[in-house]
Amino acid sequence: MHDSPLNLPAPATRLPAPLLGLMAASTGLVVASIYYAQPLLALLAEALHATPSAVGLVPTLTQLGYALGILLLTPLGDRYDRRRVIFLKALLLAAALLASSLAPSLPLLLLASLAVGVVATVAQDIVPAVATLAADANRGRAVGSVMTGLLLGILLSRVVSGAVAEQLGWRMMFALAAAVVSLVALALRWRLPRFAPTTSLSYPALLGSLRTLWRRHPALRRAALAQGLLSVAFSAFWSTLAVWLHAAPFHLGSTAAGAFGLAGAAGALGAPLAGRLSDRRGPHGVTRLGAALVLASFLALLALPLLGRTAGLWLVALATVGFDLGVQASLIAHQTIVYSLDPAARSRLNASFFTVVFIGMATGSALGGLLLERWGVSGVFGLAATAAASALALRPGLGRGRCADRANERF
Repeated sequence: MHDSPLNLPAPATRLPAPLLGLMAASTGLVVASIYYAQPLLALLAEALHATPSAVGLVPTLTQLGYALGILLLTPLGDRYDRRRVIFLKALLLAAALLASSLAPSLPLLLLASLAVGVVATVAQDIVPAVATLAADANRGRAVGSVMTGLLLGILLSRVVSGAVAEQLGWRMMFALAAAVVSLVALALRWRLPRFAPTTSLSYPALLGSLRTLWRRHPALRRAALAQGLLSVAFSAFWSTLAVWLHAAPFHLGSTAAGAFGLAGAAGALGAPLAGRLSDRRGPHGVTRLGAALVLASFLALLALPLLGRTAGLWLVALATVGFDLGVQASLIAHQTIVYSLDPAARSRLNASFFTVVFIGMATGSALGGLLLERWGVSGVFGLAATAAASALALRPGLGRGRCADRANERF
């Protein structure tokens, strides 16, 4: 199965800073939509008269919807003008967020949450657009800048959501998010250039080519599986944080739980450095370093039950900086690997990669809740450490620099 030979847009020597900034901010504001609910679970359970386990389906379905949207919708970026795809999906996301704010019952909120996840994948249309517009020598740096926006959106969404919900209610939080995403849609429609399609495949053939690309590129499989495992660790922590901080010995509310996103945001600031290292030294060493940092952070967190309240909060804050930096560095390096495999299929490569990543996110949310209920925070951190160790095992050190990178590509 082969694509028709259509023209690829010539990359600029350097992306204009205002356009790159807009794309980074838009990515963060869009992807934040799938995380606003996490600090609000206790409020949602009370308002909708639901059990904690039932309301825990809200983030799980949102992340599963995201994986589904990546698989079914993101490949369209290779077939149609990406600017148009981005605009239409952003408008649909605003509508889904508005529906969440109006949901009168948990079943309808779950349906709206699934829809939010499906169309929030517009973030995954912006990232391949950046990779296409950037020159080869600067692609890691450009992707790193946009992924900084994405991770900041993920982490700061919890800060904003917790604070807004306590002051104005959870419904207003979703309504404000819908308004913001509407503005993002208009700004991107105005500033983005048109993108020439890189394939003329029909939609069924387009989806079928995902399997072909997966089988053709061992580097794609390794990158997706390793990052998916790191996502299990990331999601297990963040999806349970508000619950165990609310309990003894911390007794903290949703605002405090969301504020830990600030600690994670500090880690996200290392993303541009990870992109530069990937450009200069090769991405594989960066993936190993990132996975090792995630593993070390969660091994340290296993000591949390032995500490007092103040020391425990400091440990959580420091570990949050560490594992978020590790996840972000590994993600950017893995994307640098994936986007270099086939320039004409970047949207589909991105779809394959992030489908696995967000299956990992959904798995982490589901398992994290179950393990927290049965074994407490030690169960959550044990899961996260095991997942990080498995990701590191997929990235064995085979030497240094780009020679090692080329050796890794054969696996």
